[in-house]
Amino acid sequence: MTASPWCSGEPGSAVRVSVPPPSPRLPVRLVDGLAFGGDYNPEQWPREVWDEDVRLMREAGVNLVSLGIFSWGTVETADGVRDWSWLDGIVDLLHRNEIGIDLATPTAAPPSWLLAAHPEIAPVLADGFREPPGGRLAWCAASPVFRRYALRHVEALAERYGRHPAVRLWHIGNEFGGGNARCYCDLSAEAFRDWLRERHGGLGAVNVAWGTQQWGHRFGTWEEILPPRGRHGAPNPGLYLDYERFSSDALLSQYLAEKAVVERHSDAPVTTNLMVGAGAQVVDYATWAPHTAIAANDHYTLVDDPLREQDLAFAADRMRGLFPDRRPWLLMESSTGSPSWQRRNRAKDPGEIVRHSLGHVARGSDGAMFFQWRASRSGAEQFHSAMLPHSGTRSRVWREVLDLGRHLKALSEVQGTQVEPARAGIVVDDPAGWALQHGLKPHRALSYGREPREWHRALWERNVLCDVVPPSADFDGYDLVIVPTLLTVAEPVAARLRAVPERGGTLLVTYLSGVCDADSQVIPGGFPGAFRDVLGAWTDEFYPLQEHETVALGDGGAVTEWTERVHLDGAESIVDYASGTLAGGPAVIRRAVGDGAAWYVSAHLPSGSIDRIADRLTAETGLDPVAKADPGVEVVRRVGDGRSFLFLLNHTGADRKAKAEGLDLLTGESLGPIVTIPANGVRVLRETPA
Repeated sequence: MTASPWCSGEPGSAVRVSVPPPSPRLPVRLVDGLAFGGDYNPEQWPREVWDEDVRLMREAGVNLVSLGIFSWGTVETADGVRDWSWLDGIVDLLHRNEIGIDLATPTAAPPSWLLAAHPEIAPVLADGFREPPGGRLAWCAASPVFRRYALRHVEALAERYGRHPAVRLWHIGNEFGGGNARCYCDLSAEAFRDWLRERHGGLGAVNVAWGTQQWGHRFGTWEEILPPRGRHGAPNPGLYLDYERFSSDALLSQYLAEKAVVERHSDAPVTTNLMVGAGAQVVDYATWAPHTAIAANDHYTLVDDPLREQDLAFAADRMRGLFPDRRPWLLMESSTGSPSWQRRNRAKDPGEIVRHSLGHVARGSDGAMFFQWRASRSGAEQFHSAMLPHSGTRSRVWREVLDLGRHLKALSEVQGTQVEPARAGIVVDDPAGWALQHGLKPHRALSYGREPREWHRALWERNVLCDVVPPSADFDGYDLVIVPTLLTVAEPVAARLRAVPERGGTLLVTYLSGVCDADSQVIPGGFPGAFRDVLGAWTDEFYPLQEHETVALGDGGAVTEWTERVHLDGAESIVDYASGTLAGGPAVIRRAVGDGAAWYVSAHLPSGSIDRIADRLTAETGLDPVAKADPGVEVVRRVGDGRSFLFLLNHTGADRKAKAEGLDLLTGESLGPIVTIPANGVRVLRETPA
């Protein structure tokens, strides 16, 4: 008899997924000044290379390296057999050269002997295929076998290095969910059912939340509930969304288990590297970030992104928005050139290494780190760029790495300061993104990240600072709150958003927002159910556009992808549809609410239409740019201890000007009141007090 492909262990043995409240967080200072360095993998190289590495690190100004991320099998060479000699050697060598260590628990890469002895720890895909060894994060978060072996090794590692003075930070795992975001095995099913009991209580509450009477899928026992397996079905939206949430919590529980072990042996801060960007992410980072001492992010630009610098700004603004106090975070990974995982990898243009790195610093990072220090000769990432490339110190990349090291040292006084408070916020939610992009939706090709990026772009190009925040954020400090394609929303969150115009602020809601509640059930009475009263308008029918179909707008723009039939109920039309079935009907509406306003955008607007709305929004709300500058110049300010630092980043190939005054920390020049920013260059001014 053939074993079930879903089987991963004995029933009743799944890891229990439980996430406790986060602990209080204190300010973190990892090194003197801003952190600079990257992932260091000395185990890939002969011992004589280490001395050259450290010499070149000192030349470049490296002060922090991430160590041991994939070293489990190199240390624990067989079950319970450990060789610490090489790790002891490199830890001491780095310490003698005053290079701090971000020490990783290497559980992202289970050793081959463990996978051979326990193949059942590998994750199972939705179609029943078990991932073979050799990939990334080859483990199931519900596996008690993996949890046992992982914590055993973390305990040994933390006991040995927990009090070592070189260890400035602990790095738990690596990019959780980057290869094991979802597992569909029987143990995961068992852990999911336990998680549902905690979230919903009784089985009856689950049936109500998921509306299981649809298609007659009511559950009579807990054992009937399975993960959303298969590739071709249409699982219940509530089940699907809860499984996404459970999977995020399951990975978070592994992170927290390792963190707890480390903290028994070390007082150094603990974090893990997130992968925050524009779209729906592999886990719900808003629930993860509070469990980190300093939030850390990996950011790589995409070759087909025409606005790579704006993608960078969006990710940085989202990192900052994960915390209400806007505390500094850390760019843990980026690239000096091309990565290795895109179809056509792109090298960075001259000046981009410095400009992109300082772009992250401008928006709140207390450093710039890379993957990796020395380019690998072999393995899956042998052609991934590095601080020290295959061509060595004769390369342009190395010269720019030296430049960046000098710049970060010159900016050391920026460390610990915060980006000035933003008056605009964009609400982004990973679970809402998961819900939008899955199941039998009216338009199944919509990408969640498009609308948040477009509205952010409009403010970014105007140098109006905005935070990208989760639904749990406090909206009271924002004069403008934008809610793009937030398909699912809990009523308490919707109530706080509806209060924005009532207190005199401006709320802008786009299509497919507030359509469903937190369980992914449609809110009846007309779309968008959660916001229709405050908007003074409602939609009775969606009109998704077919491929290559366009609809003209009254402002001269043309809509693709999405339109709706909107009925006014106290609002006024700002832009009408000018062609097609909906011609003459409102596409963009506005309702005055006391001293505030509520806007509804029912269409997938082109950039020009968004720009025209953004001009009106910023004028009505008094959202001025951080500083006046020529087009193509990005302006951000960090503040703290009575000082302010103005970052001016020129993303064009020609010199540009900005109105600013102060001491350029990168050159030592006193500049102003008009500052010239060189083509593709950066200036950072310690501003002259008014």
